[in-house]
Amino acid sequence: MVLAISSSNLNHGETNGDKNVDRASTIRLGLKANINQFLLLILVNAFVGAMIGLEQTVVPLLGKEEFGLESNVLILSFIASFGIVKAILNLFAGSLSDRWNRKKVLVLGWLFAVPVPFILLYGPDWNWVLFANVLLGVNQV
Repeated sequence: MVLAISSSNLNHGETNGDKNVDRASTIRLGLKANINQFLLLILVNAFVGAMIGLEQTVVPLLGKEEFGLESNVLILSFIASFGIVKAILNLFAGSLSDRWNRKKVLVLGWLFAVPVPFILLYGPDWNWVLFANVLLGVNQV
């Protein structure tokens, strides 16, 4: 199914109307028409879910057994570091997306997450784990 949109609906302040009309005439609705994007969304959600699940089960054990932390508050501080950074950066993500576009902001966020597994594997103390979660907070913007 092809979605037809008139150029008067597209040109909300944009100057290149012909380009927008061409793009709008190729927009296709439905799951079958967009199966590649849907499968990519499933893959990304699976990776995010696996990372969060892994982190919530493995990191507290890592704090206790590897770094000798006894305080549950200290062990769960990795969740707080993630949440605080994510909350603060979400305040700025919208305006940054307006300036750069959403895709560039998402890709930048993904780049911040690349070193996280290596930091968790090779970090010499608990502060490295906290830093990895700060990077994950940046990643989730």
